[in-house]
Amino acid sequence: MPLTPWRLRLLIISLLTVSFLGALDHTVVATSLATIAGDLGAVQQMSWVIVSYTLASTVMLPVLGKLGDLLGARLIFLSSLVLFLVASLFCGFAQDITQLAIARIAQGIGSAGLHLMPQTIVGTVVAPRERPRVLSVIGAAFPVAILVGPLLGGVITDAWGWRWVFWINIPVGLIALALAVIAVPRVAGHRGRTFDVAGAIILGVSVTALVLAASWASSGGWTVTAPVVVAGLIALGALAVFIIVERRVSEPLVPLRHFADRTILICIVLSTVIGVGLFSVVSYVPTFIQMAYRTSVTVSGLVPIATVFGMLVSTLVTGALASRSGRYRPFPIIGTALAAAGLLVMAFLPPGLPLWVPMATMFVVGVGTGAFMNILVAVAQSAAPHGDTGSVTATVSLVRQVGSTTATAIVGGVIGAGVALGLPSDLDAATLTPAVVHASSAAVQTEVAALYSAVLAPIFIGLAIAYSIGIVAAVLLPHRRLSDHLELEPVPTVESAVV
Repeated sequence: MPLTPWRLRLLIISLLTVSFLGALDHTVVATSLATIAGDLGAVQQMSWVIVSYTLASTVMLPVLGKLGDLLGARLIFLSSLVLFLVASLFCGFAQDITQLAIARIAQGIGSAGLHLMPQTIVGTVVAPRERPRVLSVIGAAFPVAILVGPLLGGVITDAWGWRWVFWINIPVGLIALALAVIAVPRVAGHRGRTFDVAGAIILGVSVTALVLAASWASSGGWTVTAPVVVAGLIALGALAVFIIVERRVSEPLVPLRHFADRTILICIVLSTVIGVGLFSVVSYVPTFIQMAYRTSVTVSGLVPIATVFGMLVSTLVTGALASRSGRYRPFPIIGTALAAAGLLVMAFLPPGLPLWVPMATMFVVGVGTGAFMNILVAVAQSAAPHGDTGSVTATVSLVRQVGSTTATAIVGGVIGAGVALGLPSDLDAATLTPAVVHASSAAVQTEVAALYSAVLAPIFIGLAIAYSIGIVAAVLLPHRRLSDHLELEPVPTVESAVV
């Protein structure tokens, strides 16, 4: 039954609140990480606070997507929110890094549901043509969280202590839970279908091994060590086994028929492009600006802020336009072209230009990415059978997150190795900070600025090439229009992936 306008508005507010809560947790904790590690006496293990959370949320995406199809998205959504709140409580009570890492695993599982289930619910109860607009509003939670999270995390840590970084989730989450219980409609799942346990375990092993291999390789300066080789082989072997299993089970965790549909396949490719092309480099841009443009830490944050602001504006505008016309194909074509052009310009910017130049350039990259980031989800959902809404949404999110995590490790390793090789002899890469560079002579500052520009230039070019691949993929999207009606019965795939 179609939602009334009042019920739809209440649903959007509820899903937006929960999505913001999940997105905010990523950025708030990052600001307090050094304080947390120091208080628990585990500076050398502080990365596990992030890694345990990220791995758990990544691995659980396809699992929760499939469970949403089987048991109903509402049940998984509410369960994920409750788990997230309970885990947040235990995170705040952690007495050592082990307890915190375990609680963060549970919190990461809940976070996966907070990210995935709002999109799945929209795909279940909202007509395809309205989805871009609704998903863009809900998706605005991510860039807003990036903008306010670091500041909020610092304020909370300084005022109340780092434990309140986790506990602050509870009152906000309880309000969100009350809204969700009222606003999220009950939609029956497909309980007669079975869950692919073997596929879930094998895919979890593959994703975990892949992320660990990339992380170990980058942190070790891309030295080929035994753990890296073993993890890489496990990732590849488990992926091969996973494909075999998915071809044989009656209800696969990730239905391979998605990859046979041209529309869904292109959405998966474009989602991967976003993870690789933008999310992998945005965390390194402030350091690049500090070194190449000789700015303070605070000022360097203006560049990623401009990027995220571009994403925010673009995703809201294009979501509304796509819902108004029902046409979606122009947005990924224009968006990938803008992002590729922006990254290419970044590669050739000489150091020392006014800061507004890289800010404007990365703003264009953000606008290009935001132009199709949330529209992809709506398009993929409209091309999949209604009973596969959760799994197709999870697949689009999974490839973006895996691409981002892996590419981030690769980019970080390349930057670290390149800087270490080209540094002046009187500077040590292991202790290099912006403060050290800014305290050096003008000649050394100029040399370091040129070095960072030289190291980042091929990275920006490579990411521009990734977006160029996205242009080709976007052009291959079928000329279709989003339907005005909600299709409640499974529909056959009509577009072949073979061009």
